[in-house]
Amino acid sequence: MVVPELSVVAGMMSVMTSIAENTRTTPPRLGIAFVPVVPPERFRSIVLAAEESGLDELWVWEDCFKESGVATAAAALAWTEHIRVGIGLMPAPLRNVALTAMEIATLSRMFPGRLMPGVGHGVQDWMGQVGNRAVSPLTLLREYSTALRRLLHGEKVTVDGTYVKLTDVALDWPPSPVPLLYVGGEGPKTLTLTGEVGDATMLSWAGDDESIRRRVQLVRDGLAADAKPGALGPHEITIGQIAATGPGSQARVDAELPIWGRTPGPGDGVAGDAATIAADVLRLGALGCTTVILQPTSDEPDLEGFIRFLGQEVRPLLAG
Repeated sequence: MVVPELSVVAGMMSVMTSIAENTRTTPPRLGIAFVPVVPPERFRSIVLAAEESGLDELWVWEDCFKESGVATAAAALAWTEHIRVGIGLMPAPLRNVALTAMEIATLSRMFPGRLMPGVGHGVQDWMGQVGNRAVSPLTLLREYSTALRRLLHGEKVTVDGTYVKLTDVALDWPPSPVPLLYVGGEGPKTLTLTGEVGDATMLSWAGDDESIRRRVQLVRDGLAADAKPGALGPHEITIGQIAATGPGSQARVDAELPIWGRTPGPGDGVAGDAATIAADVLRLGALGCTTVILQPTSDEPDLEGFIRFLGQEVRPLLAG
């Protein structure tokens, strides 16, 4: 058993105090990201490791032109019994909203309560490659998320928007229960929009405390202007964080961050033992994030082992 250094313990106690001061009664949920730099044939063993380790959530990315988010989510749900599975994020320009609603509804009815669908702008260069780059991504995401949410709530939808056009469209098999619709993005206007049109928000990356506070506040600003019907409870906020453990972990995290457009700095990525990683997860929870999705580095030498480490060693520390 590794005994954490006193400085790490003190840091965890400080974070726990901050959580109490912010009236959070539960720690953030802990999830793992399946990044599509890993070939699809490895997916089953990763999913089973996540389920067996006791992690709360597994998230799959739908990055062009790698692996389908819906196909991988369906497989993960079929192979497991308990873990929740998120799709972050399905690119709105790439998918007709009626088709997305059908896929979400079908999976939600097959595996009630375990699917977490998410939509976003999509990477604009990729959208240009397929001929679907929107002149106003913000307008598209507003129209798309609003129509998608209405369809999932069983409404018959007619809309003649700039991008979304539907005539008397209703799902024959709307989901029950209706899943939370995650909407994600990075810019200030998009983050405010996620609070307005989504049931939950996906923040792309962690960072220093002030940047996270600022982004969380933008989401809350959108919630204050929220007029959507049928709110499904408190607004969830999910955030990603690159993580590694073991020898050379900090160097691996520092090398991974630029791959995703990040510069190593305070709060960007976390490396170390279970106590160190748990302290960072609790930090993010204290700043308003309800789920922390840890993303392994592309060169993680033992992906299944890393997942088991998160579930068996890090997650128990989050409960105090």
